[in-house]
Amino acid sequence: MPSPPASSPTEPARLDRLFAALADGNRRAMVDQLARGPASVSDLAKPLSLRLPSALKHLAVLEAGGVVQSDKAGRVRTYRIAPDAFGGLEAWVAERKAMWHQQFDALDALLAEQEKQP
Repeated sequence: MPSPPASSPTEPARLDRLFAALADGNRRAMVDQLARGPASVSDLAKPLSLRLPSALKHLAVLEAGGVVQSDKAGRVRTYRIAPDAFGGLEAWVAERKAMWHQQFDALDALLAEQEKQP
């Protein structure tokens, strides 16, 4: 299978950053909170009992992974889920799911053929 173009959401380095961003429980909790709407750093840090520098490091990883985007208005930085944040992940899973279905279909056909034989 040819490798995807560099700008593809399923490009290996991009997927690596996405999976790394989602590998930590605190970051997944932040994503869960952001799924309900935009939030400031302090809003995201408080329920996790994180200090602001730690929360900022987690958010930087999420931003590098393409999961969140931020805007700054005055002194407040607000984070939100990035549009199509999980598009690459969905495409990657869909490709594997399609391969599994092809293999199961081939197995079904083989078993059906064997049942026809005496």
